[in-house]
Amino acid sequence: MSVFASLVERLADLLQPLFGASAAAAAIVLFTALVRLLVHPLSRAAARGQKARTALQPRVAELRRKHAKAPEKLQRAVLELHAEEKVSPLSGCLPSLCQIPAFFLLYHLFSSSTIGGQANELLSHRLLAAPLGGRWADALGDGGVLGGAGAVYVVLFAVVAGVAAFGYRLTKRTMADRPVLPPAGDGEPVPGLGAVTKVMPFMSFFTLVTVAVVPLAAALYVVTSTTWSAVERAVLYR
Repeated sequence: MSVFASLVERLADLLQPLFGASAAAAAIVLFTALVRLLVHPLSRAAARGQKARTALQPRVAELRRKHAKAPEKLQRAVLELHAEEKVSPLSGCLPSLCQIPAFFLLYHLFSSSTIGGQANELLSHRLLAAPLGGRWADALGDGGVLGGAGAVYVVLFAVVAGVAAFGYRLTKRTMADRPVLPPAGDGEPVPGLGAVTKVMPFMSFFTLVTVAVVPLAAALYVVTSTTWSAVERAVLYR
């Protein structure tokens, strides 16, 4: 963690001539984008796997109808279909799961008050009038919504709301084009799947809550990563 913190600090030093006192905030955004770029091949692999599985869904649905009363035959038939087409049932999931450690590390880097037993120096910097170690509640108590720090959060919330609306439309379109099928087995609908399907498009808006409660440094990471994800999904799943 200390190594990554040092990298961000050095990046902030390089950006100092362009961004002045807000160089650390710019470094957080740029460093997050660079990490997302490094793991982009995994996102592409996940998209390819998801598209391959989606292409098999009509044939899987036909197998469900054919073996509706024989769960074991259905499961074998579905596995044989995936083997025949050289598509892993987990091909769209594993690459995404492999990215989680990197995202967890970045969140910890930008939200923890201490790194390696020492104070996290990144949180001592500012974005305009807002300290990177402060939260929205702190901004409200220091000038209110229209104060210097409050205005920074107003812009962040506006960006998050725009990205969330874009993500909502994208998720609705994706789910319409690629409906979620219950796992192969007895062919019965999974309890609660319908409710999850209805709630899923609104998940993008939960980022607003995250931005409101985490330190500003972590909020910048979340906003950057969420924006990257939305654009990446639009490109990869078009």
